[in-house]
Amino acid sequence: MESIASAPGKIILFGEHAVIYDQPAIATAVDKKATISIKKSQNDFTTLKSYDLDFEARLNTENKTYDIVTGRPGIIRYILETLYQVHDHSPIDIILSMDFPIGSGLGSSAAVTVATLAALYGFHNKKFSKKTLAHNAHYVEKKVQGTASPLDTSISTHAGLIYLGKDKKVSRFNVDFKSAFVIGYTSRKRSTSKVINQVSQLKNRCPDIVNSIIKTMGLITEEAKLAILKDDKDKIGELMNINQGLLDSIGVNTSELSRMIYLSRKYGALGSKITGAGGGGSMIAYCPTRSGEVYHSLRKYDNAIKVNISHEGITLKTRE
Repeated sequence: MESIASAPGKIILFGEHAVIYDQPAIATAVDKKATISIKKSQNDFTTLKSYDLDFEARLNTENKTYDIVTGRPGIIRYILETLYQVHDHSPIDIILSMDFPIGSGLGSSAAVTVATLAALYGFHNKKFSKKTLAHNAHYVEKKVQGTASPLDTSISTHAGLIYLGKDKKVSRFNVDFKSAFVIGYTSRKRSTSKVINQVSQLKNRCPDIVNSIIKTMGLITEEAKLAILKDDKDKIGELMNINQGLLDSIGVNTSELSRMIYLSRKYGALGSKITGAGGGGSMIAYCPTRSGEVYHSLRKYDNAIKVNISHEGITLKTRE
């Protein structure tokens, strides 16, 4: 029997970093996915392979250790922690497929964690709700990273455009919000936990200043919520640009991302900013129009993809 689950990546429109400190955030799932396939192994050990990421490893699920056969481990810690939490440690073969880059701020760890959990539940014939799945995936992310917002795992599970309030309750926007986004991403991989820790240290050194910045990020998110409900495209773009200025101020931007942010605005993006932790990774350009021009301008120098909002969250199927 084979169990196959897919979960979408995401982009954060407003509120990254601030959401860790109990401020609201707005994010959307995108039409790029992580897929996990699990089946019983014919060997006496568990394997993890990814042809997209060009790696293979043998896993010890009881000890949460691994031996690399080829390539680099990348996202492996999230898969190991998920296996440790819910698997019975019997030998299985796992194949990971990705159609978006890892370590780029597009929620790869959450998508892989959610997909792995769902595939394991299917493999063990365990029933689950989306609420439970998102909660358990968030727990895995916290175990691996030390701290994590529930936003990413909620998005990968439920999809759509969502608002995460200060009370950590997730609500879905009831609007027909349509826009292409162009994502520019760097080859520089960054550790989410390291960037989060850097911001935390800055907050400890300059608490009054950074707390004020975080609170202002929360106010921007609340304004953006109203702008989305009114379909005020110019306001949405303006708020994204202001949000980016605050992300600059807490030191999570890079010269590569900054170049793409300003280039995308030059060629027609109404707003552009980092998405995710920063320190490398990705930026997003909000392009109700001229998405093609923005995409081609970024592709001249950097990596870029076009994405749309996805309303399809976790999917699971099993086959003999």
